Amino acid sequence: MRIFIFVCFFLFLAVFSNAQDKLYRGSIPEELLRPKRGEAAHYPVDTVIGELGQGKASGAAYSFARLIASGLISANMEHPGLAGINTALRENYLTVLKEIGPRSYRLGGGREEPDGAVSFMIRLLGKENGITGELFIRYVTRQIQQDNENMETKTVGSWRFEDLVLEEAKSREEEQHDSLQRFDFSPYERFF
Repeated sequence: MRIFIFVCFFLFLAVFSNAQDKLYRGSIPEELLRPKRGEAAHYPVDTVIGELGQGKASGAAYSFARLIASGLISANMEHPGLAGINTALRENYLTVLKEIGPRSYRLGGGREEPDGAVSFMIRLLGKENGITGELFIRYVTRQIQQDNENMETKTVGSWRFEDLVLEEAKSREEEQHDSLQRFDFSPYERFF
């Protein structure tokens, strides 16, 4: 009798834990939660700027764009992500962002532009307001001459900030209302 109660107890725990797992997921199928072998990771979609994540940009470009975005929400002029930005532009961006007091950002929709730059949609979110924009970066190479017998030149490159186009600050309710007003529910339109 004790063994029967013991088995029933563990069976009950197994069924209960499986039910809790399904309650947590809701109606989301397992295929959407975890990528299959060899499949790329699934990124969520922002209702204002569209697909989040790296998009069609390289991993290095996405990493650099994230560094810039974290610098923007830090509001620190000395942040390493903002070091390559012209001082006047940097002050202007931080003054505009001070209005919303950004706490987080969403970055996505990376793509390579025809002129070689890489652009990312960006959404900076404050407690009550947000600003949407597009961040442009570019990979720049240069030749340096090495001091050796053969006078060889070496090509080195790095990512550089190019431009940040920001819209007017909007309340979160305004942003949601605007995204629901579009009948095609397409992601945010690019500036260029």
